[in-house]
Amino acid sequence: MKFCKLEIFIPQSHLDVLQKALQNVDAGHIGNYDSCLSYSEVIGTWRPLKNAQPYSGKLNEISQEKELKVEVRVSEQNLQQTLQAIKSVHPYEEPVINIIPLLNEV
Repeated sequence: MKFCKLEIFIPQSHLDVLQKALQNVDAGHIGNYDSCLSYSEVIGTWRPLKNAQPYSGKLNEISQEKELKVEVRVSEQNLQQTLQAIKSVHPYEEPVINIIPLLNEV
C-alpha cells in the first residue's frame, strides 16, 4: 500500500472538527494507532480577488493571519474520500491542501 502526506492549512478554530472528519475516514491510521496527526502554527497571507468570497480578509487587500498547518498520513486508496471529508468541514472558499507522495510503504 502506498501513502501520501497531506498538509492542510486551516484556522485554529476548526481543528477539532477537522480531527473528527479525518478520524471518520480513517486518515492518520498508522499500525495499531489511529487519529495520528501533527500541527504547527504558521502565518498565512492571501489577497482575495474579484468574485472571491473570503472567510477572512477584504477584496484586493493582502491579509495576514495565524493558521495551523495540519499534517496527516493517508493511504492512496483513501485519498479522495479524505479530501472530500476535509472540504466538507473547511471554512475557506479555496482550502490549501498539499498532497505529498511518500516513499515509504509502511
